[in-house]
Amino acid sequence: MKTIAAVLRSITDKRPYSSSTPMQLEEVELAGPRAGELLVRIEAACVCHSDLSVVDGTRVRPLPMALGHEAVGIVEELGVGVRDVQLGDHVVLTFVPSCGLCAECAAGRPTMCVPAAAANGSGCLLHGPSLLTDHAGKCIHHHLGVSAFAHHAVVARESAVVIPKDIPLTTAALFGCAVLTGAGAVLNTANVRPGQSVAVLGLGGVGLAAVMGAALVGAHPIIAIDPVAAKRKLALELGATAAFAPDEATTAVRDLTGGGVDVAFEAAGAPAVLEAAFAMTKRGGTTVAMGLPHPSKKITLPALAFAGEGRTLIGSYMGSSAPQRDIPRYAALWKAGRLPLERLQSSIMPLTSINEAFETLASGAAIRQVLLPRG
Repeated sequence: MKTIAAVLRSITDKRPYSSSTPMQLEEVELAGPRAGELLVRIEAACVCHSDLSVVDGTRVRPLPMALGHEAVGIVEELGVGVRDVQLGDHVVLTFVPSCGLCAECAAGRPTMCVPAAAANGSGCLLHGPSLLTDHAGKCIHHHLGVSAFAHHAVVARESAVVIPKDIPLTTAALFGCAVLTGAGAVLNTANVRPGQSVAVLGLGGVGLAAVMGAALVGAHPIIAIDPVAAKRKLALELGATAAFAPDEATTAVRDLTGGGVDVAFEAAGAPAVLEAAFAMTKRGGTTVAMGLPHPSKKITLPALAFAGEGRTLIGSYMGSSAPQRDIPRYAALWKAGRLPLERLQSSIMPLTSINEAFETLASGAAIRQVLLPRG
């Protein structure tokens, strides 16, 4: 079938993106679903730093690529063998389609799925090569098994989680990345307990979802840190008990906690921020790295802090989540009013405004912008 997708053909850091227009809407050919796959009509897709990092080359991906990985849609066609999804189902799309069979999946670590990582890195789908081609018949790669900045997408069944139809689609889109990654880091990776002190550095969609997750489990205090005043204000409304700009944060955190927090979450993808998060933890504390810096970047930490002070640094990819388990739980919490993730929406705009959305994100002004493929 022919459909419309936003395609990146070359990386650029030339800004504003609204003028350099790295993303182009193209008519592409999308083959039908193979065995174990679904055809999904995309209803809403969010703009995330993981998309922007492909545009500016921070995350190296094969090009050309149809971007977009945080989205929700409606199932229009089932591939052979798909029996637990129905036509018309609403599905949240996730960017790690765990196979369920590899050593990591068998060990209960689906976000570390080996075949999924290989497929995502090569721009393929879990069940086979790319199904996208341009007008000249040349391959267009899939982004993280989703390619959601489009009218339609074919995804592995393992990339789709069925959700209740009474959740607004523009809200449901955020379950696929921001909530899985941020709240998941609190609930799954760090297993934060009631009364533990928490700092969150970087208040984009992932960081603010971490703030909500910390509030959900009764952490105290919850300290939010970001250079943007509006984001700090929103963090306070979402459950943070204090908020600071980065230049005042280290001293303020130590004063508030008597030496440092139990758990610090880094959500900026910047080595300096990760180092600052580590410095804010107390003896025996834990730092959780959620951001994705350029692979060439390094950090410097005091070696004695690990054995000598019992401090820990751990990584959290997609919040150590199991999407088929966690997304329904988060959906239920949202319906109960305990996870107000609609507050993360900065704006809703048509897919045709994608380059403007990238520029707003790059400027630091946006949290989650929601794109509607059909306006």
